[in-house]
Amino acid sequence: MMSMTFGWSSSVTLLFDFWDVHGPAGMVLSVFVVLLLTVFYEVLKVWRLWLSSSSKLAQPQSAYAPPPSYRSDSTTALESSPSESSLTPMEPPPPAANTTHRWLLHAIQTALHMLQVSLGYMLMLCVMSYNTWIFLGVVVGSVLGYFISFPFVVHK
Repeated sequence: MMSMTFGWSSSVTLLFDFWDVHGPAGMVLSVFVVLLLTVFYEVLKVWRLWLSSSSKLAQPQSAYAPPPSYRSDSTTALESSPSESSLTPMEPPPPAANTTHRWLLHAIQTALHMLQVSLGYMLMLCVMSYNTWIFLGVVVGSVLGYFISFPFVVHK
């Protein structure tokens, strides 16, 4: 039965039978691979966020006028409610040619989401090997990936 406590061993089997580590050199290489996979996971997270925000910026704004967002004490509820005139289009709606682009973007984001979830579960299983070196590789890779990719997140 597998031990359920963290250990410092240099032999471990990660994810698949063929990834069987025996010795310090194999452990260093495995920790480096896990670290790179974790950095890629963090970069992928930020890339999906950037792709989502840039696609929202590329979409046209709503063609409808927003309802009034404030109400003073002197106005009644009827006066401050949106009227029919505030729901009429201000300009004609955009053409439907952009639909193909949106579906392609959605398909790309779906594939990236699938990759991110799969990679996240694989990293979780690596940590569940209860090897301290692998755990530290995941933690350092997460910190390094966040540090590298965070400047690319645009705060507006």
